[in-house]
Amino acid sequence: MGDARGFLKHDRQLPDRRSVPVRLRDWNEVYEPFGEDNLREQASRCMDCGIPFCNDGCPLGNLIPDWNDLTYRDHWQNAIERLHATNNFPEFTGRLCPAPCEGACVLGINEPPVTIKQIEVSIVDRAWEEGWIVPLVPAENTGRRVAVVGSGPAGLAAAQQLTRAGHSVVVFERADRIGGLMRYGIPEFKMEKRHLDRRLAQMEAEGTEFRTNTAVGVDLPVKQLRADFDAVVLACGATQWRDLPVPGRELDGILQAMEYLPGSNRVQEGDLNTAPVDAAGMDVVIIGGGDTGADCLGTALRQGARVVHQFEIMPRPPDERPDSNPWPTWPMIYRVSSAHEEGGEREYAINTSEFVGQDGRVSALRTHRVEQVYTEGRMSFEPIEGTEQEFPADLVLLAMGFTGPERNELTDGLGLELDVRGNVARNREYQTSVDGVYVCGDMGRGQSLIVWAIAEGRSCAAAVDRMLSGSTLLPAPIAPTAVPLR
Repeated sequence: MGDARGFLKHDRQLPDRRSVPVRLRDWNEVYEPFGEDNLREQASRCMDCGIPFCNDGCPLGNLIPDWNDLTYRDHWQNAIERLHATNNFPEFTGRLCPAPCEGACVLGINEPPVTIKQIEVSIVDRAWEEGWIVPLVPAENTGRRVAVVGSGPAGLAAAQQLTRAGHSVVVFERADRIGGLMRYGIPEFKMEKRHLDRRLAQMEAEGTEFRTNTAVGVDLPVKQLRADFDAVVLACGATQWRDLPVPGRELDGILQAMEYLPGSNRVQEGDLNTAPVDAAGMDVVIIGGGDTGADCLGTALRQGARVVHQFEIMPRPPDERPDSNPWPTWPMIYRVSSAHEEGGEREYAINTSEFVGQDGRVSALRTHRVEQVYTEGRMSFEPIEGTEQEFPADLVLLAMGFTGPERNELTDGLGLELDVRGNVARNREYQTSVDGVYVCGDMGRGQSLIVWAIAEGRSCAAAVDRMLSGSTLLPAPIAPTAVPLR
């Protein structure tokens, strides 16, 4: 504990965001540099609690008080070693994770919590700048081959762990670049892809092989996959998006978020000069109030949308924790992301009843306000009479989350069992109903956070290594949430 009175002397502070008029003119990350003295002050606010609930609040079990103290003492190289002991990709989580660790911070009981996420990303960024992050090549090869299908955070974490354990790992990705939703779903202003590319270069130097433009089950038959590899890890995510089947859904101009977001990322990659769908001058309505909706908002504003409304069917969250949401649970409170700060109108407790069109294209949405009603323990949203309203719209983006993994040639070809929620069923060792085939991340868990994906990838890698080698030294931070198989 670097400064026993740090939490009394210093208020919570985060880096400033670049001014809105400036950052809307580019796609760069929104935060200004954060001074080292400021960071040390923030690290000193950590109380090094006897029971560090932040560790347990993070699915990865990050050793947060350790690297807070090391940061305060300027022991940066030791700090990145502690950080990498539990997290393969802190530059991803430090930018994209909503930080459940901060929600569990003991200081957060009656004060703003420690800025854990900012300290984390500062440590790893410093480590890259100093050249401390290098390939960790295994001392020997086991001769065993593992296929990882899907290159999101779960698949990449599993692949890196298994490569370092000495296995020959090939990652298959159906898109033209590695990274999954981190590549084409996350806008550049939230995470510049240079951070992803730098980590992928490290993995390649360690021996992980990447094969893009390969849809397993189509470009690579399932039988060949099983014949070529001793184990298969499925990490394809929960990419089956939720739709809104109301009258007028067939009109042009109504797109899923993942039909919209990749275009702007491809422009930043240099593949395109302009995005296939450009919101410039349009009235835009985004249905869905979560992170994906905010990504659509920031993208539409940078493209020059005229007006943007973001709909959320739930009521506006409170500014402070309600009694029903006590510490250390994740605080369900009102938040303002960088995209919300940039513009747009947020509409709460609202539902779309119909899309209105003109000449085959959407022109407006008919809506009504709703209230939550509980009947026999089940919640429903009931319309409030007299609240009907029409919103003009040239472009509607559906950002209502995902319902589970896609059913396709891969899942059908393997004959995988599904659980009651439609996810791929697995046992306590992450093994599916098919011998030698494992599943991790959103494909087995359902839509979740990046930290859960990385934690599942690490845990699944330990299970695969144990099967191939008879034992394992790889860490397994979490157990599967659903274990319907023996």
